[in-house]
Order: sequence, then C-alpha cells, then structure tokens
Amino acid sequence: MPPPPDSRNDFSGRQERLFRRYIVAVTVLGLSVLPLSLLCLTPRGVLSLEPAFWAICALLVLTEVRPIFAAGARDANGLHLSTSFVFALLLRYGLPIAILVQALATILADVAQRKAPWRTAFNIGQYSLSWSAASAVMYLVGHDAQVEAPLDLMTVDLLSAGLGGITYFAVNQVLVGGAVALKTGQPMWRLIRDDLPYESATNGALLALSPLVAIVVERGTAFLPLLLPPLIAVYRVASISLEREHQAQTDALTGLPNRTLLTTRTAESLAESGEDGTALLLVDLDRFKEVNDTLGHHVGDRFLQVIAKRLAAAVRPDDTVVRLGGDEFAILLPATAAAAAEETARRLLDSVCAPIVLEGLQVDVDASIGIAVAPQHGTDLDVLLQHADVAMYLAKETGSGVEQYDASRDRNTTSRLVMLGELRRALVEGELEVHYQPQAELRSGRVTGVEALVRWRHPVRGLVPPDEFVPLAESSGLVESLTRHVLDTALAQVAQWRAQGLSLKVAVNVSVRDLSGTELVRSVREALERHDVPADCLLLEVTEGSLFAESHRAATTLRQLEELGVALALDDFGTGWSSLGHLRRLPVQELKVDRSFVQRMCEDVRDSAIVRSVVDLGVGLGMRVVAEGVEDEATWALLLEMGCDEAQGWLLSRAEPAAVLTPWLLERQERLSAVLS
Repeated sequence: MPPPPDSRNDFSGRQERLFRRYIVAVTVLGLSVLPLSLLCLTPRGVLSLEPAFWAICALLVLTEVRPIFAAGARDANGLHLSTSFVFALLLRYGLPIAILVQALATILADVAQRKAPWRTAFNIGQYSLSWSAASAVMYLVGHDAQVEAPLDLMTVDLLSAGLGGITYFAVNQVLVGGAVALKTGQPMWRLIRDDLPYESATNGALLALSPLVAIVVERGTAFLPLLLPPLIAVYRVASISLEREHQAQTDALTGLPNRTLLTTRTAESLAESGEDGTALLLVDLDRFKEVNDTLGHHVGDRFLQVIAKRLAAAVRPDDTVVRLGGDEFAILLPATAAAAAEETARRLLDSVCAPIVLEGLQVDVDASIGIAVAPQHGTDLDVLLQHADVAMYLAKETGSGVEQYDASRDRNTTSRLVMLGELRRALVEGELEVHYQPQAELRSGRVTGVEALVRWRHPVRGLVPPDEFVPLAESSGLVESLTRHVLDTALAQVAQWRAQGLSLKVAVNVSVRDLSGTELVRSVREALERHDVPADCLLLEVTEGSLFAESHRAATTLRQLEELGVALALDDFGTGWSSLGHLRRLPVQELKVDRSFVQRMCEDVRDSAIVRSVVDLGVGLGMRVVAEGVEDEATWALLLEMGCDEAQGWLLSRAEPAAVLTPWLLERQERLSAVLS
C-alpha cells in the first residue's frame, strides 16, 4: 500500500535533503583535491612543458566546449572527446595537471551551456574524484607519472592504463548515478544498467586512445598529425554509438524524443530548476480515432507527424516535446511556473486544433491538455505524469481543453488504492461470490436462463455493491481475472444444474477490455471443456455503448467466440448510439432492454414507445428480446402484448446465491410441469 499523501511528501522532502547533502559531499571532496594539486606543481615545471602539451590542452578544451551531437538531437550534454586527452595527461604528467586542466575545461564548457554554478562545481568534484581513483589504482600497480620526468616510451604499461581507465569509468558512473538516483527515486543499479551499453562503448573507445596520445605528446609536436587517423576513427565510433543512443530515445514515426529521453531531461530539469519549477503538459487528441477509422492508418500517421511539428514549433528551444505513444504527447517546460505553463498550454491547444488538410479533406481535431507543475504537484516524472493525466481527463470531461492538476478533484484517492489492493486479495482468497437472477419466457413463465452477477463479500464492509468495484477492476487491469473467475464459477454451476435436470443458459457480463484483449476466447474454451458444458448454454453480455465504441478491436474476438458457438447479448440496449449496420454484422442473439425504460413504461408513453421500438427491431432482426427490471404484473402483461420474448426482474426473483436459487428453480420447474401435464 502506498503511503498517504503527507507521508509521501515527507519522503520526498527527505529524499531532496539527501540529494543536496550528496551533491555537497561530492563537491567538497572533489574540490579539495584541487589545492593539493596546485601545491604539487612548481611554476618552473609548468613553464617548461613542451608545446605538444599546450596543443593537447587546446584540443581538450575545444572538445569539452564543443561535444559531438547525434543528428537532429538537442541533447544538452552530447559526447565529449576530451576524456581521451585528460586521461593522456594523467598517463604522461600525473594527477595534478590532469584534474586542473579538466577543471578549467569544465568551467568553460558549463559557462557556455549556462549551467547552474552548483552543477559546475559538482561536475568538477566528481571528475576530480574519478581521476583521483584512477591515479591511485595506477600507482598501486607501478605507474608513477611526474611533470618533470620523461615518459619511458618502452615501458608504457597498458595493464595499468587499462585498470586506470576501468576505475575512472566505474567511479564516474557510480558518482553520477548516485546523484540521479537520489533526485529521481529510481534504483541506482537500474540507471547504471540501462546506460551501460552506450557508456561502455563510447568511454571505452575514448579511453583506449589515451596511451597513444600520451606517447605522441612525449615525441613532440611534429608527431601530432599521427593522432589524426585514430581521432577520426574514435570520432566515428563515438558518433555511431551516440546516433544509436539517440535513435533508442526517439520516436520512429514523428522524430520526437520518446519516454526514455523524457526521463533523463525531467531529472535534469528538476535538479536545476530550483524555485522556478518544472511543468509537464500531457496532450491527448480527442477524435484521432475517427481519422484512423475513416481515412486509414497511413493518413493517421501523417496526421500525427503534422501535430508533432506543430507542437515542436510552438515551444521554446529548451522545452522538450515527447510522443508517449498513440495520440498522446508530453511537453516538458523547464523553469516554468504554473501561470506560464497554462499560457503555453492554451497556445499549444490553438496550434493543435487548427484545421489540417489530408487527402484533400479538411480534418478538425480537438485536444485536451493536463498540467502538473513541480514541486507542488510532484517531484519525479512518474508522479507528474500521473497528475497531468488526471488533469487531462478532467479537461476532457469538462470540455475546458486545459486543466491544471487539483488534488481536491483527483478521484485516484488513497481509499481507492486501498480498495484495489483488497480486490486483488479478494480474487485470491475467494471473497468474490456469484449470484444468479433468473430470466423467464413471458408467454409460458418457464425459466430459460440466469444472469451471473458478481458480488464481493468483504470481511469488514460486508456485501460490496458491484458498481463500487467492477469499474475499479476495469480501470486497473484486474477485469480479465475477474471475468475469468465469474465465467468459471457460472459454468461450474450450470454443470451442476444440468446434472439436476435443469437445462439453463447462463449470461456472463464481459468488459470491452475483455473483448479487446487476447485472453477471453481461451478462457471461454477452457472453461467450457473443463465443466463439459455446451457452448450454446453460454451468453456473453456487453453494454451497447462500450461494444460499439471499440467494435473494430472486438471484431476478431467476436468471430472466434461465434466459431465456438457462444452468442452475444447486448445489455442496456436503448441507452447508447448503436449503428444498425454494426448490429447486423455482429453475432448478437439477444437484446436486453434497459430497466430505466421498462420500469416506467406503464406510466410514461414515451418509455413505452421506446420499448415497443426495441422489441420490433429485435424481432425484425431475428433476435431474442429480454426486458430487464420487470417488477409487476402490469409490466409483464404489456411486454407480452408487445411481443417481447423474456423478462428479468424482481417480479421473478432477486439475484440469489446458487444455494438459495436452486430449490426455487426446481420447485418452479415441477409446478410448470404439473400444469402442462
């Protein structure tokens, strides 16, 4: 169970304090090495350094200030070839020269990139500690470079160089990974693991070049051109590796960054924004599905590309536009407060909703944008995304287009999460029961089947109504497990009734998520075989609105169920907007008239007209029509007069457990048999 909101805030505060202490500790320790390095150098020794040294220093500073970028990338860091030159200085001249030149290059590069002063100090600190560790390891295995001592070209120890390079890489990864882990809350081992292939390939190539650079420096400036071929080779290797990394962080369709890069940039923005805040916008296109269904997926892809260009053009250079998947985009706005974020969102909404001409047709699409701002709405990407998602759905529901996250309007409360955990446990521990409500022929009164209705007998709250936990299961991914449980229990009961001489069909409610998934057909087939029940004894009920909203996804599942011999019942018919063309094509055998019309049909002529129209439609299409909510004899008689086939409601029986309903079913069957005989 997640901690309550106040505990989560306390945790975030502790985590932020740990992050700041870690930054201070690494910075202080690293910077303390610099004065010691200065004490180890003499002006005479530095002034006597050969021209090749100064040439390497110039290359080091240049490659630090101007890193390599992948094509089309806007990564603020890039890849620095300067690592090769710093390590070469360490091999040839020792630690003091190496870390002092590294510090100077870092200051120049970070000033050029406008990084925060604390970030520059931390970078110098972590570089100093990493190179110090490498120098210590090399010293232990016999490598002791001095500024005024020449390098013996015959004794360049590749073993010590290799150990030093590995040590630098490992310590650097741990120091940087620790900072990111404390800031984002992600496990450090996972961060290092995810970056390891790219980091090891690029740093390995750069560090492997350093011994050659050290030898060339010792030989003199005349030999510097010899560095050109290996530098070009390393540059190509590093560029290819960086390009692959960029591709792994880029959406192939739109060319925008994907969630992987969003994670990195959010962590950087949260670390640097301070009191300015960081805003995250979530953009969802409201009618994109209609474009796909009407004009085809190839046009839908072009549409997404146009939207991506519009979003990218409407933000600042330092902002990041990301495609999360489908028709959902995220925009990261560093150093942006709530008011500015809402202003940007309104501008983005105007840009996205402008008409687009595709295939000679003008396409109009609406969008909904949710806003979450750090630190008040969260201090990591997952929480910001979650809260922006809540705000986006609120914008969709209200039709406002743009909404900021408001905790008082968030339905994803702690109590809901507690209930979700309890529902998972209930599925495992058998707290879910199945009750059955009978359906009978209006003409004869014979019970022909039952509807299986799930109930939750909570150990503390008692019987929990299905409208409290079924929507929770549908929104959380538990619905497939819930359907599987009800299906298996209901068919087991049908098998028992058949053994007692009761020939009944059972209707089981399924979610549109079941029909859109891949598990339903297999679950139905296995349950029918396990309980040896004929397929025509099973009906699957789905609501009218949900089926027709996702009929294109459900079509394959429905065809496979039809091949098994399982029919479909359309529940709550009359409350949605069905396409008669769809209705004719789907394997629907039963229409269930919604109780809201049936219960008032004797008093309201309009409801009576609706029920009569549904009955006539069902009869005309050759479908069985069942009226729900039949509670009195007058309604029963009117439905019979209309030509309705069956009735379900309290006039017959409430939904009861099998142990209660079975004697009633047996007694009713005996009574009808006696009347007919």
